Amino acid sequence: MTRDLYLFAGFAALFAAANAVLIGGGLLEADWEGAGVIVAAGFTLALYSFLYKDNPLFKVAEHVYVGVAAAYVFGITWYNVFLDDIIRTYVDLDGGGGGHDPWVMLFPTLLGLLMLTRFSRRIGWLSRLSFAFVVGVGAGLTIPRYLSSFVLGQIEPSLAPITLTWEGFNLILILVGVLTVLIYFFFSVEHTGAVGTASKLGIWFLMISFGASFGYTVMARLSLLIGRVSFLLDDWLNLM
Repeated sequence: MTRDLYLFAGFAALFAAANAVLIGGGLLEADWEGAGVIVAAGFTLALYSFLYKDNPLFKVAEHVYVGVAAAYVFGITWYNVFLDDIIRTYVDLDGGGGGHDPWVMLFPTLLGLLMLTRFSRRIGWLSRLSFAFVVGVGAGLTIPRYLSSFVLGQIEPSLAPITLTWEGFNLILILVGVLTVLIYFFFSVEHTGAVGTASKLGIWFLMISFGASFGYTVMARLSLLIGRVSFLLDDWLNLM
Protein backbone atom coordinates (compact mmCIF):
# COMPACT_ATOMS: atom_id res chain seq x y z
CA MET A 1 0.00 0.00 0.00
CA THR A 2 1.16 3.48 -0.81
CA ARG A 3 1.37 6.35 1.67
CA ASP A 4 -1.89 7.87 0.36
CA LEU A 5 -3.77 4.59 0.80
CA TYR A 6 -2.59 4.36 4.38
CA LEU A 7 -3.73 7.93 5.00
CA PHE A 8 -7.16 7.39 3.48
CA ALA A 9 -7.63 4.07 5.28
CA GLY A 10 -6.73 5.79 8.54
CA PHE A 11 -9.16 8.62 7.74
CA ALA A 12 -11.99 6.16 7.04
CA ALA A 13 -11.30 4.25 10.26
CA LEU A 14 -11.14 7.48 12.29
CA PHE A 15 -14.35 8.76 10.71
CA ALA A 16 -16.16 5.49 11.41
CA ALA A 17 -14.92 5.45 15.01
CA ALA A 18 -16.00 9.07 15.56
CA ASN A 19 -19.50 8.32 14.25
CA ALA A 20 -19.74 5.21 16.42
CA VAL A 21 -18.84 7.28 19.50
CA LEU A 22 -21.35 9.99 18.55
CA ILE A 23 -24.18 7.51 18.01
CA GLY A 24 -23.26 5.53 21.11
CA GLY A 25 -23.18 8.70 23.22
CA GLY A 26 -26.56 9.83 21.97
CA LEU A 27 -25.16 12.92 20.22
CA LEU A 28 -26.36 11.57 16.86
CA GLU A 29 -29.63 9.77 16.30
CA ALA A 30 -29.50 6.37 14.59
CA ASP A 31 -32.11 7.35 12.00
CA TRP A 32 -32.26 8.77 8.50
CA GLU A 33 -31.59 12.31 9.73
CA GLY A 34 -28.47 11.14 11.58
CA ALA A 35 -27.36 9.21 8.49
CA GLY A 36 -27.77 12.38 6.42
CA VAL A 37 -25.59 14.33 8.85
CA ILE A 38 -22.91 11.62 8.72
CA VAL A 39 -22.93 11.52 4.91
CA ALA A 40 -22.79 15.33 4.69
CA ALA A 41 -19.90 15.44 7.18
CA GLY A 42 -18.04 12.74 5.27
CA PHE A 43 -18.38 14.52 1.93
CA THR A 44 -17.41 17.85 3.53
CA LEU A 45 -14.20 16.34 4.92
CA ALA A 46 -13.56 14.58 1.60
CA LEU A 47 -13.77 17.92 -0.22
CA TYR A 48 -11.47 19.49 2.38
CA SER A 49 -8.94 16.74 1.63
CA PHE A 50 -8.05 18.73 -1.51
CA LEU A 51 -6.06 20.96 0.86
CA TYR A 52 -3.69 18.00 1.22
CA LYS A 53 -3.54 17.37 -2.53
CA ASP A 54 -5.71 16.20 -5.41
CA ASN A 55 -6.74 12.68 -4.46
CA PRO A 56 -9.34 9.98 -5.31
CA LEU A 57 -11.38 10.80 -2.18
CA PHE A 58 -11.82 14.38 -3.35
CA LYS A 59 -12.64 13.26 -6.90
CA VAL A 60 -15.40 10.91 -5.64
CA ALA A 61 -16.98 13.70 -3.57
CA GLU A 62 -16.66 16.15 -6.47
CA HIS A 63 -18.31 13.76 -8.95
CA VAL A 64 -21.13 12.94 -6.53
CA TYR A 65 -21.76 16.65 -5.91
CA VAL A 66 -21.86 17.47 -9.64
CA GLY A 67 -24.05 14.44 -10.36
CA VAL A 68 -26.56 15.24 -7.62
CA ALA A 69 -26.70 18.90 -8.69
CA ALA A 70 -27.28 17.90 -12.34
CA ALA A 71 -29.98 15.40 -11.32
CA TYR A 72 -31.70 18.04 -9.15
CA VAL A 73 -31.70 20.59 -11.99
CA PHE A 74 -33.02 17.94 -14.40
CA GLY A 75 -35.83 17.03 -11.99
CA ILE A 76 -36.85 20.67 -11.53
CA THR A 77 -36.74 21.22 -15.30
CA TRP A 78 -38.77 18.08 -15.98
CA TYR A 79 -41.59 18.84 -13.53
CA ASN A 80 -41.75 22.62 -13.96
CA VAL A 81 -41.11 22.91 -17.70
CA PHE A 82 -41.51 19.70 -19.69
CA LEU A 83 -44.37 18.16 -17.72
CA ASP A 84 -46.36 21.25 -16.68
CA ASP A 85 -45.70 23.68 -19.53
CA ILE A 86 -45.44 21.33 -22.52
CA ILE A 87 -46.80 17.83 -21.99
CA ARG A 88 -49.88 18.81 -19.97
CA THR A 89 -50.56 21.66 -22.36
CA TYR A 90 -50.88 19.35 -25.35
CA VAL A 91 -51.86 16.09 -23.59
CA ASP A 92 -54.69 16.25 -21.05
CA LEU A 93 -53.15 13.83 -18.52
CA ASP A 94 -55.15 14.69 -15.40
CA GLY A 95 -58.26 16.24 -16.94
CA GLY A 96 -57.23 19.75 -15.97
CA GLY A 97 -54.86 20.64 -18.76
CA GLY A 98 -51.62 22.53 -18.32
CA GLY A 99 -53.12 25.95 -17.75
CA HIS A 100 -51.44 27.40 -20.87
CA ASP A 101 -52.75 28.29 -24.29
CA PRO A 102 -51.40 25.65 -26.74
CA TRP A 103 -50.93 28.30 -29.44
CA VAL A 104 -48.91 30.51 -27.09
CA MET A 105 -46.68 27.58 -26.08
CA LEU A 106 -46.16 26.42 -29.68
CA PHE A 107 -43.27 28.78 -30.53
CA PRO A 108 -41.18 28.20 -27.34
CA THR A 109 -41.80 24.45 -27.66
CA LEU A 110 -40.54 24.55 -31.24
CA LEU A 111 -37.42 26.47 -30.16
CA GLY A 112 -36.76 23.90 -27.44
CA LEU A 113 -37.10 21.01 -29.90
CA LEU A 114 -34.74 22.75 -32.32
CA MET A 115 -32.13 22.93 -29.55
CA LEU A 116 -32.26 19.13 -29.27
CA THR A 117 -31.15 18.86 -32.92
CA ARG A 118 -27.69 19.81 -31.62
CA PHE A 119 -27.16 16.09 -30.98
CA SER A 120 -27.42 15.38 -34.72
CA ARG A 121 -24.54 16.04 -37.09
CA ARG A 122 -26.86 16.25 -40.10
CA ILE A 123 -29.48 18.72 -38.85
CA GLY A 124 -27.55 20.21 -35.93
CA TRP A 125 -27.45 23.57 -37.71
CA LEU A 126 -31.13 24.08 -36.86
CA SER A 127 -30.19 24.57 -33.18
CA ARG A 128 -28.49 27.84 -34.16
CA LEU A 129 -31.93 29.39 -34.68
CA SER A 130 -32.87 28.71 -31.05
CA PHE A 131 -29.50 29.82 -29.70
CA ALA A 132 -29.65 33.03 -31.75
CA PHE A 133 -33.13 33.78 -30.41
CA VAL A 134 -32.11 33.10 -26.80
CA VAL A 135 -28.93 35.21 -27.09
CA GLY A 136 -30.82 38.04 -28.79
CA VAL A 137 -33.59 38.13 -26.18
CA GLY A 138 -31.05 37.81 -23.37
CA ALA A 139 -29.01 40.71 -24.73
CA GLY A 140 -32.13 42.82 -25.21
CA LEU A 141 -33.21 42.25 -21.60
CA THR A 142 -29.74 42.60 -20.08
CA ILE A 143 -28.31 45.66 -21.88
CA PRO A 144 -30.97 48.15 -20.64
CA ARG A 145 -30.49 46.93 -17.05
CA TYR A 146 -26.71 47.28 -17.33
CA LEU A 147 -27.04 50.74 -18.82
CA SER A 148 -29.38 51.79 -16.03
CA SER A 149 -27.24 50.27 -13.26
CA PHE A 150 -23.71 51.08 -14.40
CA VAL A 151 -23.76 53.89 -17.00
CA LEU A 152 -26.66 56.01 -15.75
CA GLY A 153 -25.87 54.98 -12.19
CA GLN A 154 -22.39 56.52 -12.58
CA ILE A 155 -23.64 59.65 -14.37
CA GLU A 156 -26.27 60.50 -11.76
CA PRO A 157 -23.91 61.05 -8.76
CA SER A 158 -21.42 62.81 -11.05
CA LEU A 159 -24.06 65.48 -11.82
CA ALA A 160 -25.29 65.95 -8.25
CA PRO A 161 -24.65 69.35 -6.60
CA ILE A 162 -21.44 69.48 -4.53
CA THR A 163 -21.61 70.79 -0.99
CA LEU A 164 -19.04 71.36 1.77
CA THR A 165 -19.98 68.15 3.57
CA TRP A 166 -18.80 64.54 3.63
CA GLU A 167 -21.47 63.78 1.05
CA GLY A 168 -20.00 66.48 -1.17
CA PHE A 169 -16.52 64.99 -0.68
CA ASN A 170 -17.86 61.60 -1.74
CA LEU A 171 -19.39 63.16 -4.87
CA ILE A 172 -16.05 64.79 -5.75
CA LEU A 173 -14.30 61.45 -5.26
CA ILE A 174 -16.80 59.66 -7.52
CA LEU A 175 -16.51 62.39 -10.17
CA VAL A 176 -12.70 62.27 -10.17
CA GLY A 177 -12.73 58.46 -10.27
CA VAL A 178 -15.15 58.29 -13.20
CA LEU A 179 -13.28 60.92 -15.24
CA THR A 180 -9.78 59.53 -14.63
CA VAL A 181 -10.83 55.96 -15.41
CA LEU A 182 -12.48 57.13 -18.64
CA ILE A 183 -9.28 59.02 -19.53
CA TYR A 184 -7.21 55.88 -18.87
CA PHE A 185 -9.29 53.96 -21.43
CA PHE A 186 -9.16 56.83 -23.95
CA PHE A 187 -6.42 55.41 -26.17
CA SER A 188 -6.84 57.86 -29.08
CA VAL A 189 -4.70 60.42 -27.23
CA GLU A 190 -1.11 59.83 -26.10
CA HIS A 191 -0.96 59.45 -22.33
CA THR A 192 1.55 62.20 -21.60
CA GLY A 193 1.39 65.39 -19.57
CA ALA A 194 -1.96 66.06 -17.88
CA VAL A 195 -3.58 63.12 -19.67
CA GLY A 196 -0.85 60.79 -18.44
CA THR A 197 -1.24 62.05 -14.86
CA ALA A 198 -5.01 61.55 -15.02
CA SER A 199 -4.62 58.04 -16.49
CA LYS A 200 -2.21 57.09 -13.68
CA LEU A 201 -4.77 58.30 -11.14
CA GLY A 202 -7.36 56.23 -13.00
CA ILE A 203 -5.16 53.16 -12.53
CA TRP A 204 -5.24 53.78 -8.77
CA PHE A 205 -9.04 53.89 -8.83
CA LEU A 206 -9.14 50.70 -10.90
CA MET A 207 -6.77 48.86 -8.58
CA ILE A 208 -8.75 49.93 -5.49
CA SER A 209 -11.96 48.80 -7.17
CA PHE A 210 -10.48 45.44 -8.18
CA GLY A 211 -9.01 44.96 -4.71
CA ALA A 212 -12.35 45.71 -3.04
CA SER A 213 -14.12 43.28 -5.39
CA PHE A 214 -11.53 40.60 -4.69
CA GLY A 215 -11.85 41.18 -0.94
CA TYR A 216 -15.63 40.91 -1.19
CA THR A 217 -15.28 37.62 -3.09
CA VAL A 218 -12.84 36.24 -0.52
CA MET A 219 -15.16 37.20 2.36
CA ALA A 220 -18.08 35.53 0.57
CA ARG A 221 -16.04 32.33 0.25
CA LEU A 222 -14.99 32.60 3.90
CA SER A 223 -18.63 32.83 4.91
CA LEU A 224 -19.24 29.51 3.12
CA LEU A 225 -16.21 28.02 4.85
CA ILE A 226 -17.45 29.23 8.25
CA GLY A 227 -20.84 27.70 7.50
CA ARG A 228 -19.34 24.28 6.76
CA VAL A 229 -17.05 24.38 9.80
CA SER A 230 -20.03 25.37 11.93
CA PHE A 231 -21.94 22.40 10.51
CA LEU A 232 -19.10 20.02 11.41
CA LEU A 233 -18.68 21.36 14.94
CA ASP A 234 -22.36 21.85 15.76
CA ASP A 235 -24.56 19.49 13.72
CA TRP A 236 -22.08 16.59 13.50
CA LEU A 237 -19.79 16.72 16.56
CA ASN A 238 -22.21 18.73 18.78
CA LEU A 239 -19.33 20.74 20.25
CA MET A 240 -21.00 24.14 20.07
